[in-house]
Amino acid sequence: MTVDPTEFLAARFDEQRPHLKAVAYRMLGSLAEADDAVQEAWLRLARSDEREIENLAGWLTTVVGRICLDMLRARKRLGEESLDARLPDPVVSREDGTDPEQQALVADSVGLALLVVLESLSPAERLAFVLHDMFGLPFDQIAPIVDRTPATAKKLASRARQRVRGAAPPADPDPADQRRVVDAFLSAARGGDFEGLLSLLDPDVVLRADGGVLTGGLRVIRGAGAVAGQDATFRRMATAAAAHPARVNGLAGLVNTIDGELVSVMSFTVAGGRIAAIDILSDPERLALLDLDTAAG
Repeated sequence: MTVDPTEFLAARFDEQRPHLKAVAYRMLGSLAEADDAVQEAWLRLARSDEREIENLAGWLTTVVGRICLDMLRARKRLGEESLDARLPDPVVSREDGTDPEQQALVADSVGLALLVVLESLSPAERLAFVLHDMFGLPFDQIAPIVDRTPATAKKLASRARQRVRGAAPPADPDPADQRRVVDAFLSAARGGDFEGLLSLLDPDVVLRADGGVLTGGLRVIRGAGAVAGQDATFRRMATAAAAHPARVNGLAGLVNTIDGELVSVMSFTVAGGRIAAIDILSDPERLALLDLDTAAG
């Protein structure tokens, strides 16, 4: 039986697709743009001579990195809305963690808080950090993508690493521990319990709420007192909506619905037994684009 070369190449590419989308998502913070980057990588592969590619996985990772770098630079050039002004796209999966594709996207718990920090990096710093620290690419492979020497690429990743360390606390590893804290938060919110909320919050907690352009875009509130001071808002949300436990970017989260209609997705970064970050996406336009058929339950 003769195997069609194009079909064979497409099958090999599909084996790499989850990995490539994970790379692109970390680079771009947008699921739609990550899909675009992966599709462009396929088009470039289809136009190439596969016989000259020794390591297909490495070649494709490099190509996706270069495509994403170009997309990030285009954002800066065109002055497009960046993730400084909106939350990244959340990856929502079932609480039991049985969604393989979503697991691949956030295998190392790439929380929304981390993606927000990555957005503050320069495109070259972000690429060096993502490809080296998250995917183990050596600097001699990263250097040509950013038109730098390997030593300079290493410095880019080091600068990025310092920014990430200081701004995105590592989440507690046990999902059950995370869920207990989130459940306690939900209980305190329903009861309008200011002191209860305050006891669950890290002193330096950050709340990011993105309701879309109609509500003024991203709002950021810092500090336990200020966040607990939103208790009236939390109570309205908790009593009006049905809260479905879910994993959001690998962390404990909630998918909130009213009369079956999705109204918000919440992600909680629990560090040291307290909530260090709360990210809320309630932008109707972006919520409509999320695939949540298997997420909450």
